[in-house]
Amino acid sequence: MKRVLEYLSICGIFWTCAVCVWGIGTSEVRAEDGFRRLSVEEYRDKMKAGWVGQIAGVCWGAPTEFKFVDRIIPEDQVPVWTPEKINHAFGQDDLYVEMTFLRTMEQYGLDCSIRQAGIDFANSQYALWCANKAGRNNLRAGIAPPDSGHPKFNRCPNDIDYQIEADYSGLISPGLPNQVIALGEKFGRLMNYGDGIYGGVFMGAMYAEAFFTDDLNTMIDAGLAAIPADSQYAEMVRDLRVWHKEDPNDWTSAWNKCLEKYRRDPEYQKASNGAIDVKINGACILLGLLYGNGDLDQTILISMRAGYDSDCNPSSAAGVLFTQLGFQNLPARFSEKLDHVSKFSYTEYNFPALLDVCEKLARQSVMKSGGRMETIDGVEYFFIPKQKAQPMPLELSWDPKPAQECRFTDEEMEKILFRSYGLNNLQVGVDKFFPGWKISQCGPDMDPGFREKERGKENVLLSHPLDRNTPCLLSRSYAVKEGKKTLLRLTVTNHPGHDWVLKIRVNGSVQFEKTIEGDQWQDIDFDLTPFAGNTVQLELENFPNAWAWEAGYWSRIEITETAE
Repeated sequence: MKRVLEYLSICGIFWTCAVCVWGIGTSEVRAEDGFRRLSVEEYRDKMKAGWVGQIAGVCWGAPTEFKFVDRIIPEDQVPVWTPEKINHAFGQDDLYVEMTFLRTMEQYGLDCSIRQAGIDFANSQYALWCANKAGRNNLRAGIAPPDSGHPKFNRCPNDIDYQIEADYSGLISPGLPNQVIALGEKFGRLMNYGDGIYGGVFMGAMYAEAFFTDDLNTMIDAGLAAIPADSQYAEMVRDLRVWHKEDPNDWTSAWNKCLEKYRRDPEYQKASNGAIDVKINGACILLGLLYGNGDLDQTILISMRAGYDSDCNPSSAAGVLFTQLGFQNLPARFSEKLDHVSKFSYTEYNFPALLDVCEKLARQSVMKSGGRMETIDGVEYFFIPKQKAQPMPLELSWDPKPAQECRFTDEEMEKILFRSYGLNNLQVGVDKFFPGWKISQCGPDMDPGFREKERGKENVLLSHPLDRNTPCLLSRSYAVKEGKKTLLRLTVTNHPGHDWVLKIRVNGSVQFEKTIEGDQWQDIDFDLTPFAGNTVQLELENFPNAWAWEAGYWSRIEITETAE
């Protein structure tokens, strides 16, 4: 009997050890061990699928982007997917912006400072819009993060921008929601605040959990656990789940409820920038995931047909779903034509290099979080510690905490290759490039400020009327000398495809008026000689016309004097 007990004891020890080493199932060890196991091969397969999902979603939806606001895209206007579309991805800002963050971590490590992240983002050379552009302009003007995304300096804190770009955070943090949250605190604060950051963290946490589950609700739970429960973004997620449960077969019913609450109710439009708001676009992502029922095409199509940012939203939805499925389970039509040689615009990465840098950073993420790497029977595994998400505190973009008044040092500013003078520092730029002039009544639309280069010109001022009836104004007084030929010389253009009205006033009276159109730079010389011997008040008006993309672009504002 003693020998039997000894034998059973030995067997029990062996079984316990076997469970510890090999785990139960394909990815989990016992819960009491506190770790989840994922082979590097499986990680890479799922991470690769996540990138393919992002790429396919954005390429498929690109022709529809913002063409359908507050209305569903009709079925007959939905683009048809063809395998060749996949290579439209290399110039997509939905992809290459987040690769800027990967590059910062590749060069400076996961523990890189938020200020270094800000410097690198300030030095990016691609075009940006909305919160991204406002945040980068702040950085270039010396406003250091986290203030670059703070509502005091950034009028777009709840825009979709970080939600678009946060996919990377989950793809390099398998099963690590607190790593996703930390990355949101670092990179999300470059351009967003409050719900604008929570949307990205929610998405990243869903990606992180997609490595370990086939259940969508488990992924959504992981996303909710990573953000403040009393945020409006979390409320939107809970609403979508309830509306889906009430009517699981008709996504348009939930879409209409979203429209009524998150677009038409002023309570949910506070700090909103209209159709680019993170909550309504996040709802479009969830519509695709919930009502797509795991079908790849339907997930993408529903997220796209919901409208608004209808390439970014299917990109995020497909990214999560494809990660959960893994590359080996994807239909060939989503990847067979993918170019593995060309680099994504403004990056150092082609597709294989992108996968390599994500794997490198994932290894660092696991080790930093207290995990380890082990090779068992020739197979390398991540042993990933189980984490309970610790969400950041609630912040409200319409009632923010005080800004930290962070500024880059002179030494840090020397590292910023491109300087900007955005809306908060607009007069600083005018003083530098158009001395003697004062700017006023400049509205915030289209991110006014100086562009280092714009259509072949340097140090271009973009102005915008304050509202439909109030022009942006550049003004100064000038003593016109007798015996001189005096010219006010301007070089201006319009936003492509749109126009505005240039008015020149002298002592309050309109002396010159012209519609600026044609998408070309125009040289305008206005003769001040008739006012010789007088000090005149000059006003240049960027006057609204049809109230559509009314920006005025100014590359020259100068007064010249020559002998008559």
